[in-house]
Amino acid sequence: MELQSYVIKQNKRLRRGYTTGSCAAAAAGAAARTLLTGADVPVIELLTPAGIRLTLEVEDMRRGEGFASCAVRKDGGDDPDATNGLLVYARVEKAEGTARVLIDGGEGVGRVTLPGLDQPVGAAAINRVPRQMIREAVLAECEAAGFSGALRVIISVPGGQRTAEKTFNPRLGIKGGISILGTTGIVEPMSEDALIKSIEVEMKVRLSGKNKDLVVIPGNYGAVFSENELGLSPETCMKCSNYVGETVDMAVALGAESLLFIAHIGKFIKVSGGIMNTHSRNSDSRMELLAAAALRAGAPMEVLEKILKAPTTDEGLRLLKEAGFLKAAMEIVMEKISFYLAHRSGGAIPTEAMVFSNVYGLLGKTKGADALLKKAAADGGKHE
Repeated sequence: MELQSYVIKQNKRLRRGYTTGSCAAAAAGAAARTLLTGADVPVIELLTPAGIRLTLEVEDMRRGEGFASCAVRKDGGDDPDATNGLLVYARVEKAEGTARVLIDGGEGVGRVTLPGLDQPVGAAAINRVPRQMIREAVLAECEAAGFSGALRVIISVPGGQRTAEKTFNPRLGIKGGISILGTTGIVEPMSEDALIKSIEVEMKVRLSGKNKDLVVIPGNYGAVFSENELGLSPETCMKCSNYVGETVDMAVALGAESLLFIAHIGKFIKVSGGIMNTHSRNSDSRMELLAAAALRAGAPMEVLEKILKAPTTDEGLRLLKEAGFLKAAMEIVMEKISFYLAHRSGGAIPTEAMVFSNVYGLLGKTKGADALLKKAAADGGKHE
């Protein structure tokens, strides 16, 4: 059933949805309850990591000898989503072993074939947070039923393999289906015009005071890194999503005095190639640009070939680090980022950047980044 939760963007009311991870967890909870109690479960509740409670319709309930299977239909809300409408199934059966909940993927769920992704090679492409959600949902049903044994959960998505062909999964080394994803359990609708307008509105508010220096992060990774590693309070930074170019344009037009981006390498490696909208539907040249920087840094052809085949930037960074070219390559990346940000702004204001990886930490910074970071910390740093 539809999630009746909305956001307002550019005077438009857009409905939130829920992730494949939420669907998998809810289906697993329903199947576990059916298996352990024999009861029909027409609807099931799930508390998402975002704190939003979902009441979801359970479809295609089945019972057999020693197993139960239930499905929950994916609803992406008003967000365009290739997986919208797919049924996410969970088959639950009793198992042997010390692990209370064993999780794997079945039909339509991809399998990891290359290193550097959220899950190891050979594992089902069910990411860490959805796995935790599935585990918690099943354990809650075990506790309610007084069951202390082990359960095996198989997540499947009929039609997932066909749907995955519309995504970057094959290029990332995820074969055979979609990924079960989601860090909050909730899908936030993304109207491009509305989102850009909301960025402009927030920027106007920030620049209406005395402080004319902006610190911008593309997304949640930047928020965590800025607070935990750089000591900036969350209120110091504003988000720009994938709209790097529009953010620079607006900063210049609205009278900002400086602009500091704190960004994950997965997005800002694209800026090193002059790409100012970093959404994957517009460009996915991450490995090509990383390989180009490695080439300029002197890395041998065998390293370049491995980078081009890497599924993620973190895996590409690992290859560069092992070959001894990470520092030199990142210096080149930062030079290119500096050039293209300055080009976009027309040199009207200082545009600096700091780039990091969740695995390798701070990777590089443009020449004026430290000075802007110091100003940001003085103006709104983390207060103990």
